[in-house]
Amino acid sequence: MIAAAAVLLGAYLSWTAGRIDRLHARVDAARAVLDAQLLRRSGAALDVASGGLLDPASAVLVADAATRARTLEGADREQAESDLTAALSAALDDAEFVARLRTEAGADAALDELAAACRRVGHARRFHNDTVRSTRRLRGKALVRWLRLAGRAPWPETVEFDDSVPPTLEA
Repeated sequence: MIAAAAVLLGAYLSWTAGRIDRLHARVDAARAVLDAQLLRRSGAALDVASGGLLDPASAVLVADAATRARTLEGADREQAESDLTAALSAALDDAEFVARLRTEAGADAALDELAAACRRVGHARRFHNDTVRSTRRLRGKALVRWLRLAGRAPWPETVEFDDSVPPTLEA
């Protein structure tokens, strides 16, 4: 009876440790997808800024924000991503202007690509944060903490920044 309980406890602990490991792998994969989507969004923003679609001041503002978002790391990058969202919203805040832009050759495709990239960033960030919350929930259980089933893996962190799509780009 005691041996059966010990075997069941061992199986449960092994399964839980494996689950923690799989969740950490999912967090890493979700972070890689989020990073790829952020690069895609900043690239689309640079295309719009350098494509002659925006007025010179807006183009410089968007290009600078996109470049900063591509080059910074950590908490600075989160702020730079929020700044890019703000720059895009400011540059594309007039619905009539965006409607006029869409009549120019190549502008419609560039704006659609930017809108799609902004939406994908939002989805990737939410998926990443959901995965982090699941991992943290499991790692927060008493038995997992007491027996250190997560090993020395760093505590996963959520990513928080403004990832809204500029309203004029919403289809």
